[in-house]
Amino acid sequence: MRIDILTLFPEMFVSPFNSSIIKRAREKGLADINPVNLRDFAEDRHRQVDDYPYGGGPGMVMKADIIIRAVEALRTDFTRVVYLSPQGRVLTQEKVRELAAWEHLLLICGHYEGIDERSHTVIDEEISIGDFVLSGGEIPAMVLTDALVRLIPGALGAEEAHVEESFSAGLLEYPHYTRPREVSGLEVPAVLLSGDHQAIRRWRKKLSLQRTLLKRPDLLLNRDFDTEERQLLEEILFGRKEYAK
Repeated sequence: MRIDILTLFPEMFVSPFNSSIIKRAREKGLADINPVNLRDFAEDRHRQVDDYPYGGGPGMVMKADIIIRAVEALRTDFTRVVYLSPQGRVLTQEKVRELAAWEHLLLICGHYEGIDERSHTVIDEEISIGDFVLSGGEIPAMVLTDALVRLIPGALGAEEAHVEESFSAGLLEYPHYTRPREVSGLEVPAVLLSGDHQAIRRWRKKLSLQRTLLKRPDLLLNRDFDTEERQLLEEILFGRKEYAK
């Protein structure tokens, strides 16, 4: 996968993209990630990328001609152009999977008061990472890139590692435990020490359902529960209380 990121501040991406999973994916040649300086597409000697808004008002607006020129220079027949914007559709794991199917993503990071409206002629969609305001689109671009790289086959240490993560199956992830077996009087649940893989699988699914019910019940509203999930929900709501922690 190739991800180009149009930004006024390419230096912001140096450390995040040279650490951890993203760094390994780049070193393996699985992800080609390129922060691109939008100023490189300015044609005046001052490399100006913004100007005062028509009609007055505070702040500066990023120029449409430069954004369009940059997109046209980088776009291929297999490119999806995404503008990181608070007005966009809120990012979900489902949307990440959808975008991961593209061969090339071109991410545009807004700044100042935003972009000239005419820039949208070359933008395919807008994405937001939440209903709050940031200084620019750089951090949202990092968030989206990290989520995308995790889905690239071979990017994670274990090929199936992302399958059981929160939201991957529409549920929050079950709790995890590691050594030591007892900490401050709190012990690892006995089922995890039993060696019974079927019991462990069922326990984990039950805890995923319970956590989702308690923390994000909205995720369950339109869920098509299978037979086992319905049974587990009945246990959670009406049955044994040892799973309530």
